[in-house]
Amino acid sequence: MREIKELLVSKINELIDNGTVDRVIGWKAGEFCYDVSPAIFTKENLDELVYNSFCGANQSKFLVGAATMDVPFRAPNAPEPPQPKKILALLKPCDCYSYNQLQTEHRLDAEKVYALGIPCTGMIDVNKIKAKGITGILGIEEEGDTIKVKTLYGDEECKKSEVLLERCMVCKGKNHVAGDELLIPDEEAPEVPVSADRMAEVAKLEAMTEQERFDFWRSQLSKCIRCNACRNACPACTCRTCVFDNPKSGVAAKVNNTDFEENMFHVIRAFHVAGRCTDCGECSRVCPQNIPLHLLNRKFIKDIDTFYGDFQAGTEVGVRGPLISYTKEDCEPSIVMERGN
Repeated sequence: MREIKELLVSKINELIDNGTVDRVIGWKAGEFCYDVSPAIFTKENLDELVYNSFCGANQSKFLVGAATMDVPFRAPNAPEPPQPKKILALLKPCDCYSYNQLQTEHRLDAEKVYALGIPCTGMIDVNKIKAKGITGILGIEEEGDTIKVKTLYGDEECKKSEVLLERCMVCKGKNHVAGDELLIPDEEAPEVPVSADRMAEVAKLEAMTEQERFDFWRSQLSKCIRCNACRNACPACTCRTCVFDNPKSGVAAKVNNTDFEENMFHVIRAFHVAGRCTDCGECSRVCPQNIPLHLLNRKFIKDIDTFYGDFQAGTEVGVRGPLISYTKEDCEPSIVMERGN
């Protein structure tokens, strides 16, 4: 990743110096080595930008505010305000799907963005490192597939392939489906060590009895503290006003009042993004309670693939999903109901 970081900084400086962009959405270091957050950088603070295996945040979400299609109010006869240069977006291969989907939904203006495709060797889930009993983490370095962890109690090692984020374990691949330029040609980029079946966990849930599934989700959703991190990080959640923020909705409480509300917040959100979710896994990545929220969305994806044919949201700009398109070959409701029973 160190070599990629050097190439990245050089390219950013080039794009700023030649006037293509004037700012970039990147990642900044936090209090801990694994505490990396999105941030906007200019030429002045570019030395603070980091790119490592903890830069999992999907940058597409933050373009909704930075590169919207809104036209600001301008009084009659007022002079045209100076137009800012483009904002540089650093897109990992999996981020590109959300970037395309947001364009399809007219939630960002690609004319205001310069999208640079950057390679990814897989992002690390620090919770998996801690689950191995490694605590008091001071620093983490990579050497191939080996993760070297410096802790308060000594040095530890583990395999990167064992501590990848769940979405990286089922990586869609290293090819970018969007972007104005690639930092490294896709064919030269390193492979992510994929080792899992994307729908395996969904199949396990489907094999359960109705009561077992209910008990599973009750045990998971009861942990929800309604921090809204999943909603705020999700590239498919871009409503100006969320129903859960409406004080007249009856469900705007910051803390769940009932078991029913615990369930409904996430179930409603899953229905809201059905057919538009790119399976980026941000909902599960940012959840402080480690609820596997991506499984709700992935169940919808599996059913859409089963009933309407394989579909990946965000593969191309402008493609309408199966749930908002109609063809004579669509699955009949009776077939859906029969399978559901």
